[in-house]
This record gives sequence, C-alpha cells and structure tokens, in this order.
Amino acid sequence: MTCMLPVSKRRTGQCISCGACCKLPNVCPFLRYKPDGTSYCTIYPIRPLNCRKYPRTESEFITQETCGHRFE
Repeated sequence: MTCMLPVSKRRTGQCISCGACCKLPNVCPFLRYKPDGTSYCTIYPIRPLNCRKYPRTESEFITQETCGHRFE
C-alpha cells in the first residue's frame, strides 16, 4: 500500500539504471542487463507504482550507494 503514499518533496535526481531497487526484496523478473553491464526494465513504460516512486522517502532509501536519486 505504500505505493499510494506521496513521494517526498526533498527527493531529487533520476534513475540511472543501476538496477539496485529492482532486487528489493527479490530480483524482479523484468530486470535485464545489457552487454555493457547496465540494467533495464522490460516493462519500464508500464512499471508498477512501487517502481515509479522508489525511493519515496529517505527512511526507505536503502540503495543510496548506487541510486541516482538523493534527498536534500
């Protein structure tokens, strides 16, 4: 149900295709990798709200080391 909650106004940045959030808590079946090692989502245009909104808040932001999003 957290997908119905708003995204923090303090969130900045954008997805850099690191794929880290696509492994929480399990590897997403739609996650794929290009030959250069970057990841991509095979259903990106219609991905679920949880995917669109991650990370919603700083407290749920557990992929800080690789993610392109930040909280200011």
